[in-house]
Amino acid sequence: MSVQHLKTGMPASARSDVDAEVRGSVERALAEIEARGDAAVREMAARFDNYTTDSFRLSEDEIQALIARVAPRDLEDIRFAQAQVRRFAEAQRASMQDIEIETLPGVILGHRNLPVQSVGCYVPGGKFPMVASAHMSVLTAEVAGVPRIIAATPPFRGEPNPAVIAAIHMAGAHEIYVLGGIQAVGAMALGTETISPVDMLVGPGNAFVAEAKRQLYGRVGIDLFAGPTETMVIADDTVDAELCATDLLGQAEHGYNSPAVLVTNSRALAEGTLAEIERLLRILPTAETARRSWEDYGEVILCDTHDEMLAVANDIASEHMQVMTDRDDWYLQNMHSYGALFLGARTNVANGDKVIGTNHTLPTKRAGRYTGGLWVGKFLKTHSYQRITTDEAAASIGAYGSRLCLLEGFVGHAEQCNIRVRRYGGRNLPYGGAAE
Repeated sequence: MSVQHLKTGMPASARSDVDAEVRGSVERALAEIEARGDAAVREMAARFDNYTTDSFRLSEDEIQALIARVAPRDLEDIRFAQAQVRRFAEAQRASMQDIEIETLPGVILGHRNLPVQSVGCYVPGGKFPMVASAHMSVLTAEVAGVPRIIAATPPFRGEPNPAVIAAIHMAGAHEIYVLGGIQAVGAMALGTETISPVDMLVGPGNAFVAEAKRQLYGRVGIDLFAGPTETMVIADDTVDAELCATDLLGQAEHGYNSPAVLVTNSRALAEGTLAEIERLLRILPTAETARRSWEDYGEVILCDTHDEMLAVANDIASEHMQVMTDRDDWYLQNMHSYGALFLGARTNVANGDKVIGTNHTLPTKRAGRYTGGLWVGKFLKTHSYQRITTDEAAASIGAYGSRLCLLEGFVGHAEQCNIRVRRYGGRNLPYGGAAE
């Protein structure tokens, strides 16, 4: 048996048509923000979020009033989750060392890891209040030492969501704006009369937010292209259909375009999961969204062997990879393209999304082939430096540099080396000649 698709989703051509519509809308919106600043942002907030206010930036008094509305247990849970994210982010930061070495006598090379100076964090929340996204972006930037962290989050049911604002504030944001979608991302990146532009944008979002980040990349840095959530369950007959169906629908409820894929070598599990999904969709409160995602983007792929399953998984490079097999560590050692791995039946993607400590902003649309997810290192820039401390080293390296520059035809480059051979090596070289 070769790889079989027991269920397929929307064809790629149809998805491309949707992407093209999004691209055009985003391009027009960003042009409006760049041309008209706050006026355009205010119009978009009213049109897309039905939200108007004198100032989109929350004052300290407004922030504290919103936090006061959050239940003590919820605040305790937010603190717990942030402590886990902080602990892992601090360990990651500690793994990144500045270095300085002497490669030759008198030749010093090094690098420093320096934080980006200003970051804009988008925290989704129009459909569901994404409290956890504050931990993943704002707090991680704070651990990295970013000196200016601003955050934008859309209104929820007509007002700032108290729990989201609490999480953003507790994570360390210096400015908080009640703005969503393209207008939030555009305002943070391009700047307006009241919002100073940032150097980098981070955070997940819907297709419009992801496309806005793509179009703004270059003018600002971005973490990655984090579009609609994706999940893959890699399972064999060591687990049951209820578990697989639950994990698939748990991510399909994110939005109407959230791919959820089962890859298995068990026909019984594949067919059982299909049936179990139908049963759960009859009782899941978010079934309207989850069903549309499952019908349009859901897949069930049946393979013969674990090697086939591995090849399929690496090719799809899903954002979330839930592995529940008799050889989870084998997948850990052999998987190379994914956002994050969730190994074994005891953990799950929701743990990673909300509380366990790894970052939930992860690559989508097969970007796991060339990048990992958001982490403390994304907020750091590694800058190299060099120093020559002796005349002998300056003359020796300069002679090599002279010849290599002329090998490529760069006389001006060669003279940068030659002048040092003359001054520090005491050698009389003709202008534009090679240091022998």
